[in-house]
Amino acid sequence: MPEISRFLGIIISMHYRDHNPPHFHARFGNYKISVDIGTGTVSGKFPKRALNAVLDWRDLHKKELLQDWELAALKKTLNKIKPLE
Repeated sequence: MPEISRFLGIIISMHYRDHNPPHFHARFGNYKISVDIGTGTVSGKFPKRALNAVLDWRDLHKKELLQDWELAALKKTLNKIKPLE
């Protein structure tokens, strides 16, 4: 699962040829979530502060996330996305 960004101890990744809807995965310690790129719907559990950071990051990078989703569907190299500052 290629890593596309890392910030505040959170690792953001995307699977190749994953199921729809377009989403990404986030890991923070033992916590794991998946986040729908379009709606921001979250599956899984995350500490509140880390979750807010992930959702803020998603809002800033939706277009890039969708581009990486399309690359992943084609099994192409994913682009790194700027971390949350």
